[in-house]
Amino acid sequence: MYKHILIATDGSRPSAKAVDHGVKLAKMVGAPVTMVTVTELWSALAMSAGLEAGMASPIEEFERSAARTAGKTLANAAKVAERAGVTCKSEHVPDRRPSEGIVETARKRKCDLIVMGSHGRRGLDRLLLGSQASEVLTASKVPVLVVR
Repeated sequence: MYKHILIATDGSRPSAKAVDHGVKLAKMVGAPVTMVTVTELWSALAMSAGLEAGMASPIEEFERSAARTAGKTLANAAKVAERAGVTCKSEHVPDRRPSEGIVETARKRKCDLIVMGSHGRRGLDRLLLGSQASEVLTASKVPVLVVR
């Protein structure tokens, strides 16, 4: 069935459910997984606020902080796979829109399924914040399993 499953995680509760579900599915079909987390590019507004607050190098601090957070997120997800006996690799994609990083990683790693969580936002929140799950569904050439 599936030969390599990509599981997207951002450390949130919905993505933790996706990690659990994706790992269980991988175990059932005997597929390895790649855990991916994507951190967005720093914003000019946030960086100028950092400069005003006295930070010497706000971009470098943002990048270090994003890398630390991504490392913890991926380590936690990898522990779930390890406990289940599922082969797991991890990848942090920095400075990208999450949907782009997820789809690109699935293509690059030759994954045949993407598993991800959804916050389930509706109405104005979805319009203002966008829906990464919706964007992945639109852009992906492989099936996407969205866990609510």
